[in-house]
Amino acid sequence: MYVSHLQLADFRSYESALLQLEPGVSVFVGSNGQGKTNLVEAIGYVATLGSHRVSSDTPLVRQGAPRSIISAKVVRDGRDMMVDLEINPGRANRARVNRGSAGRPRDVLGILRTVLFAPEDLALVKGDPGERRRFLDELLVTRAPRMAGVRSDYERVLKQRNALLKSASARMRQRATPDLSTLEVWDSHLAETGAELLTARLGLVEELRPLIAHSYAGLTDSGGPAVPTYRSSAVPEGQEIPRDRPQLVEVLREAMAEARDRELQRGISLVGPHRDELHLQLGDLPAKGYASQGESWSYALSFKLAAFELLRADGDDPVLILDDVFAELDAERRRRLAGRVRDAEQVLVTAAVGEDIPKELDGARFGVREGVVESE
Repeated sequence: MYVSHLQLADFRSYESALLQLEPGVSVFVGSNGQGKTNLVEAIGYVATLGSHRVSSDTPLVRQGAPRSIISAKVVRDGRDMMVDLEINPGRANRARVNRGSAGRPRDVLGILRTVLFAPEDLALVKGDPGERRRFLDELLVTRAPRMAGVRSDYERVLKQRNALLKSASARMRQRATPDLSTLEVWDSHLAETGAELLTARLGLVEELRPLIAHSYAGLTDSGGPAVPTYRSSAVPEGQEIPRDRPQLVEVLREAMAEARDRELQRGISLVGPHRDELHLQLGDLPAKGYASQGESWSYALSFKLAAFELLRADGDDPVLILDDVFAELDAERRRRLAGRVRDAEQVLVTAAVGEDIPKELDGARFGVREGVVESE
């Protein structure tokens, strides 16, 4: 799997851009602010319908333009597939596959798979639990696009339940009787959708754990072993989390019932996958707060390398994107990382300084300056 063609219209800093790519390594070199990250961000958007830099689509549209368009040709198993995405801030986005009729953007999920690592991913280790939950959920969707619907259903139910709890909490503060007649219905919905999401996450963590440990050991001799452990808000710490989905439904229902008074006081759902944590252990200590900067980078990289290996095992090499990564690593970690990724079918690398790229990643080079991309 690789991207052979990328065309942009009014995306970020680009009024227009056209890029031809080949399998193997492609390096984009340019000073900060010249537009190199915008290119790989667009490719990542085709795969995930989201940006690794911002949470909304609005900044993706060039200032003054009504919309932006990303067109990418994906070569997979020798077949070409053309994906066109139209990003319309404030309105529904549109998607086309092979120049067909416009459909839902979700329909393109699964055509292109990418694994992207960027400086922002240090938050996987140093950030709040939401960063690690997002990593798991996005990887689930990449492997099985139907999980996008599961995730959306859970978030919809959670929003409705939170609205009810917030209203009930306000009534109680006014010393009025809250209407809780539908709360048990929302409890049931949250337990059902939450159990499906939780089951998928638990299975994913089991698959990732040995891959993360192996990747970390291959990047550095410092610290370790690297061991991620899933912690559920519905199960006391140290107690085993059930793997059976029907049993998880009951566990979530019981935990919500136990937390009912606290939830009504605070006006928010305190139990469910949205409150879970992926705890990161490094040797005998938690990584957060104890890992050095180099160890944290290695741990975060290990997550992405593990995701790459998992997707590769599914049958296709995903496109591997390393956005401004090598500047943050010492020479030894650069060399080790390059050794791990150089055999990927397609590797896209951005760097401010070409000398930061290890010689093991020699390949096509493009200079990026003021929104102009030229082959070197």
